[in-house]
Amino acid sequence: MNSPVYQTVIVGGGFTGLFTALHLAHEHYPRSVILIDKNERFCFKPLLYEYFDGEMDSFQVVPRFSELLQGSGVIFVQDTVQSIDLHQHEVKLASGNSYKYSNLVLALGSVTGYHQVEGAREYALPFWTQADAIALDRHLRDCLQKAIQTEDVEQRHKLLTVVVVGGGASGVEMAATLADFLPHWYSALGGNSAEIRVILLNHGEKILDGDINDPLRPIAEEELQKRTVPIEILREAEATAVRPNAIEYKSKNEIKTLATHTTIWTAGTSIHPLIQELPISKEHRDHHNRPLVSPTLQLLDFPEVFAGGDCAAVVDNSLPPTAQVAYQQGANIAQNLKSLALGEEPKQKTVNIRGTLLKLGLNDAAANLFNVFEVAGEPAHLIRQGTYLTLLPTPIHDFKATTEWLDEEVFHHHLDPHNVGKKVVQAVELVGAGVVGVLVARKLLRMLGDEEKKE
Repeated sequence: MNSPVYQTVIVGGGFTGLFTALHLAHEHYPRSVILIDKNERFCFKPLLYEYFDGEMDSFQVVPRFSELLQGSGVIFVQDTVQSIDLHQHEVKLASGNSYKYSNLVLALGSVTGYHQVEGAREYALPFWTQADAIALDRHLRDCLQKAIQTEDVEQRHKLLTVVVVGGGASGVEMAATLADFLPHWYSALGGNSAEIRVILLNHGEKILDGDINDPLRPIAEEELQKRTVPIEILREAEATAVRPNAIEYKSKNEIKTLATHTTIWTAGTSIHPLIQELPISKEHRDHHNRPLVSPTLQLLDFPEVFAGGDCAAVVDNSLPPTAQVAYQQGANIAQNLKSLALGEEPKQKTVNIRGTLLKLGLNDAAANLFNVFEVAGEPAHLIRQGTYLTLLPTPIHDFKATTEWLDEEVFHHHLDPHNVGKKVVQAVELVGAGVVGVLVARKLLRMLGDEEKKE
């Protein structure tokens, strides 16, 4: 007779998976913990734009799992999960290794969804991982270099036209980022920055429609036109095919073509294939086919299995697929795993939505704080980065990244005190609870005080 295996296996090292592991270590969890991810590095996705455009370094946005988990007692395994057997309590890996578990945490997130659009998977550039950011960077630099060298006007226009598919938060943030720094790149090469075109292809009439950032639409609409080159928004335009040098879309029942060498795909996500394959009935999945979990984040038919983040849905509780939700669910899963290990009942925890944060270009953002008030421009940018920096994993990493950012962004970068009100200062302290919030708030207060003295 086989002796029972008392170990917890976490599949996926995104927000939910990593923070479950870190909280288990912090809580002195009495069982061994194994974290499995195919990548060497954790990717802090909300700040991937800052990594892409050079505002932040790799150690801040894509730190190695080995560094984050050092001294935690958590075993990190870099490998690809091949299959998950919920009945046999076993996870099999591409390397041929397998792990038995007493408890399993599903934290695989979601994958880029191409929605069966012809050529999208082959020719569109996704923006989901560090590798995607590096590939996009190389592609764009190559396009700009070719554009500066060609005398063919039509060819140059194709090279300098970028189409972002999807008017949700990811598309808006991507378009705004590109519209600010691509002109600077091209000008540095000696090109005419006014030739840069950034086009946002939106399926519906409204950008951010149905998104948690929906209340920020008026600000976003206005700020998108204030970028270094204004963003062209094509509304009610459904992508129908992506070609190597063009994208086709349907507008008012007419198929149109946009000539471009760069199509960036931010048009939604799909369920992870491993989650799709789990032996979970249709009745216990939501309309996106994600497994339903109880308020304690346990699978309905397999209570020894926990799931959170993008790859699961809580029964009768619609939560947005954001970092703040996944982060809190990781902590909740860790607490419930410890309760089970100690023979106690798992408890339901409420996820606290603090607000929404939207990047709208270099040093620009919009923030909706607790649905009470909104902030735009550079103060919102300060709040956004300060808030995300408080979520960076492990205190050591948080401190390193925070001091770097504070030095560059707060202490050496000018902010107009007239645009920073008392509410913004309070919001920084509240939203960025912790060292970042306190330091940034104090700096803003000093700036306001200094300005008053001058007057």
